[in-house]
Amino acid sequence: MENIKLYFATYNVGTSVPEQELFDLLSLQEEQKNDKSVQLPDFYIMSFQEVKAQPQNLLMDAIFEDPWTNACRELLETRNYVKLKSVRLQGLVMSIFALRKHLLNIREIESEYTRTGLGGMWGNKGAVSVRLSIYGCSLCFINAHLSAHDDHLKDRVEDYNVIVKDHEFHVPEHTEIFFHDYVFWMGDLNFRLLEDYDKTPEEIERSVLKKDLETLFKYDQLRYVMRRGEAFSELVENTPPFPPTFKFEVGTNSYDFKRRPAWCDRILFKVNQHNYENITLKAEQLCYKYHPFYTLSDHKPVTAEFSVKIPPIDLQVSPRVAADKVFSDYSESIVEFNKITSWNQEEDNEVVYSVDPWKIPQTKDDWIGLFKENFSSLEDYVCYNYTRKSSNSTNDSEEEENKRLEYSLTFSELPSKCNGNYVLLYFSQSEDKVVSVLGISEPFPIIKNDSD
Repeated sequence: MENIKLYFATYNVGTSVPEQELFDLLSLQEEQKNDKSVQLPDFYIMSFQEVKAQPQNLLMDAIFEDPWTNACRELLETRNYVKLKSVRLQGLVMSIFALRKHLLNIREIESEYTRTGLGGMWGNKGAVSVRLSIYGCSLCFINAHLSAHDDHLKDRVEDYNVIVKDHEFHVPEHTEIFFHDYVFWMGDLNFRLLEDYDKTPEEIERSVLKKDLETLFKYDQLRYVMRRGEAFSELVENTPPFPPTFKFEVGTNSYDFKRRPAWCDRILFKVNQHNYENITLKAEQLCYKYHPFYTLSDHKPVTAEFSVKIPPIDLQVSPRVAADKVFSDYSESIVEFNKITSWNQEEDNEVVYSVDPWKIPQTKDDWIGLFKENFSSLEDYVCYNYTRKSSNSTNDSEEEENKRLEYSLTFSELPSKCNGNYVLLYFSQSEDKVVSVLGISEPFPIIKNDSD
């Protein structure tokens, strides 16, 4: 695979719930659900701000999926997407979805967050992130909600620099945001028009109606601090071809003159083009647009699609990492499950699997999860068991000859009412909660003994 398509969306939902359908936000057509000729994005990266959150509900928010992620998932699962990860910091939510066919080519999924509200004590402002490797390429996604109001430009600059400094990942070579091949930064960044642009909200709206966006954009605060090297100067952004996305009267497409219209909602990116010898990485932006259809909050959502270059395997040369660990062909399973004819809900059930210890070493936190065959989230396991409870069934001669280790693991108790087909997934998990899916079994049925 040489290119993958990434679809990004950012929307400050203003504590609303998804009462409008999300086909437009996801750039999907309802009638194309089963049309295999339609080329869908390989990944969706969905970022939301001001998802309803209250202090007394923080524990519940952490356990249960928010309504916006759930609404996206309901549409995407019918198109064979699986949610890889969600991360939430109060009203900030980001979720990553991937086409099912990519699951075994994704490694080292990790999330982080940084609070910036009230000097870092409160999470109403800040950033959440997910980093991962796709076919060996490292990517980092950030969803940020920065300080508000025209006159708080210095606070936004400080927020950005705090996020960059505070974010620390636990994957070697990729411990910081900009230590990745590709970085995508989106959110309600809250940059307004410069204060010395002495125009009223009504005058700015007249410029928008005249489509004189170029003049307005000259006074964009984000571009101003980028030029000065104060914040976001590591990233680039295509000029937004759409009007300011804030502030609207809720339920309308009319600007609310309590605030001056501004491009608050943005998607930026960075490509470390020359991380590898003989390879030039590239991200081609295919679109950048806003979605005036949505009137649920005082913001309009913004989306972008990119085609990202994943170099072919014959160009695996890296100055930093051994060649066989960069752009690896992950299509083969590191873990292979023996064929399972069926499991019985009322009995102990055994799984036999083999591991290639030369690829990725096992850890004490590795686990195997039982999932419905058509699972739509890596969090949707029915039950699980740690692989440290496995017994090694490989003899010395087999180990030397095959270079694979075989293990068996017993699942003693299955939840009641298991029915239909299931699969097993092997998860590698480090102490720092960096997760990779290393193997998926073939589907098998779970049966129940006939009653007397």
